Amino acid sequence: MNKELLIILYTRDLKKLRVEIEAYPSEESLWVQLPGTINPGGNLGQHLVGNLRTYIGLTLGSIAYVRNRDAEFAERVFSKSQLLEEIDLLLKIIPETLGDLTDQDLGQEYPREVLDMFTEQRTDLILPHLLAHLSYHTGQINYHRRWISKASKEM
Repeated sequence: MNKELLIILYTRDLKKLRVEIEAYPSEESLWVQLPGTINPGGNLGQHLVGNLRTYIGLTLGSIAYVRNRDAEFAERVFSKSQLLEEIDLLLKIIPETLGDLTDQDLGQEYPREVLDMFTEQRTDLILPHLLAHLSYHTGQINYHRRWISKASKEM
């Protein structure tokens, strides 16, 4: 596995996430639930921060973080500006943490259970999984933000 490529891709996708959150027309618009959906952009953003701070920052980088996964979906843990600050922090934490990993580290069993469908969870499997998770939810945030932005212009 090429950790330099992972750093490039995580950085790219975190920057995309930051652009999406920043583009919301208002603080309140982050939290509007669209008909037929479960999670607004603000909750998805909080979830991505919690996920990456836990599974990369804490687990691989030993950077202190206490996660409340239920609150990520049920509460407004962060304001828009705080969410942007957390993404900026991830833009520092993730490249540094991944950069410190050795090839041996990447081939090791990942120290936490993430995927319930695999018996072996090596770090070089978990990192692309977490990147796909980031990209997936960033796409959902993009859709939510575009819908909300269009609706706010029509008002």
